[in-house]
Amino acid sequence: MGTTFDESAIDDALAELSAGEKVWAQTPLRRRRELLDDLHARTGRFAGDWVRAARTIKRLDADSPLVGEEWMSGPLTMLQATAALSATLAALEDGRSPLDGVSIKDAPGNRIAVPILPLSTYDRLLLNGFHGEVWLRPGVDAATARRRAGLAQLDPAATGGIGVVLGAGNITSIPPLDALYELYAHNRVVLLKLNPITDPLYTVFEMVFAPLCELGVLRVVTGGAETGGYLVHHPDVAHVHMTGSAQTHDAIVWGPGPEGLERKRDRRPLLDKPITSELGGVSPTIVVPGDWSDADLRYQAEHVATQRLHNGGYNCIAAQAVVLSKDWELKDRFLAELRTALAQAPQRPAYYPGSDARVADAVAAYPDADQVGSGRVLIAQLPRTNTPLLRTEYFSPVLGVVELPYAGGEFLQQAVDFANNELTGTLGANVLAHPATIRRLGIGFDRAIERLRYGAIAVNAWTGLAFLAPRASWGAFPGHTLDDVQSGIGVVHNAFLLDDVERTVVRGPFRPAPRSVLRGEPALSPKPPWFVGNATAAVTGRKLTEFYADGNPARIPGIFVSAFRG
Repeated sequence: MGTTFDESAIDDALAELSAGEKVWAQTPLRRRRELLDDLHARTGRFAGDWVRAARTIKRLDADSPLVGEEWMSGPLTMLQATAALSATLAALEDGRSPLDGVSIKDAPGNRIAVPILPLSTYDRLLLNGFHGEVWLRPGVDAATARRRAGLAQLDPAATGGIGVVLGAGNITSIPPLDALYELYAHNRVVLLKLNPITDPLYTVFEMVFAPLCELGVLRVVTGGAETGGYLVHHPDVAHVHMTGSAQTHDAIVWGPGPEGLERKRDRRPLLDKPITSELGGVSPTIVVPGDWSDADLRYQAEHVATQRLHNGGYNCIAAQAVVLSKDWELKDRFLAELRTALAQAPQRPAYYPGSDARVADAVAAYPDADQVGSGRVLIAQLPRTNTPLLRTEYFSPVLGVVELPYAGGEFLQQAVDFANNELTGTLGANVLAHPATIRRLGIGFDRAIERLRYGAIAVNAWTGLAFLAPRASWGAFPGHTLDDVQSGIGVVHNAFLLDDVERTVVRGPFRPAPRSVLRGEPALSPKPPWFVGNATAAVTGRKLTEFYADGNPARIPGIFVSAFRG
């Protein structure tokens, strides 16, 4: 299907899905699991094609280490997701809860935490020192969590009509993962419309999803805004899911221009069906003051640069506001290392439409901004309120620094209040803190993490790990509404198919191996392959993808060799 609007082709696709819904209602759990296993095999088979198409979109040289991002956030993420969903379906097929055998723990604030990382021996080997859990909403107990896990697959015959998925244009696994969530979490057959940026992936997705397309439960189409508008308002469509900006969401829900603003003010939505969404925002990285070594300062500066520059800065979860203590004696040295890390990160084309204009807007708003490297902007000493960077998701390599006049535990509590109250969006927040500082703050640190109102929180890690981990939930903190949508409504990924999700919390080692071991941290992971300065990221990403495709343990030594060379 071409990128031009073709009303009759859309109508035909929706008619085929209407018939396919009846087929899906009659498809037993075993067959649904086998379809996931087939998708897994096909993803492995076509992974190289997937990455070549992604390189075309992002204008990356074949030998660039940055191609590792495309292996890891493309086919590797899809492989892990299909395997994890298949395990959930296998449990339900056997009459078990997906959470049987999972040790559910207590979490702060009358919550429970479902561990999602590590769950396997391979997790412990390949992500040693990293941990993750999904926190459910306050008051949900373990028995309820086990009973409700499985969502729509608990009653597979009760289908939910046709869901339209408006695919993202930045991370290539987002459209297929969102389509799978519609199909398996909500029992809706799916029309997936690709963002025009990702049109080069159309053939790859057709090949990967061939079993679902042949069954009649998925259709993939291309097209621009006119196609999207026709789809979301089509009477045969029951539900819409989108990934993008809050502005695009509001144009869909309320309509464009002054009339849309008036509808929003009067709460008269133009869209007459439910919509879920993942919309990004202004993500903070809170740097808790502590006694950091020179090596710590360099490593964590590169960590923050990665949080901003991964995928060129075109991530909904990209860090945009670094929150520092004005009184931290190492603040200036950390900022110097951060400038260096931003400048030395590999250069790459600004492939995402409008990036240069958004960078220019930032420079115009902040004339004293430092331009570090090609097209990268660092804005120091931001005002703490009412300033564009705290309210505008620039979706480009723009990073701001806010200094708060507090120290120690008081800084952390004030930084949490700042993030909760002054920044637009609730998708993800990062917290960097020395292990000794975490121990000293004790329950105060745990309380700070609990108070952060974000759908993903990373402690000494990047929230991007919560995107990559298949059983993590992914979405805004719950509670947003159509007229104040912030980072969106609902979650995706969530391969345990948990109900009552509130957030995902991931934790990583403060230092990479071998320094972590020498300093007493029980973690064997080297610098993560998703770091923008990782020299072997492309090789490691490809080797990880090959391993997750076939599960051959003989591949693991090669992964370790490549990872430690990074």
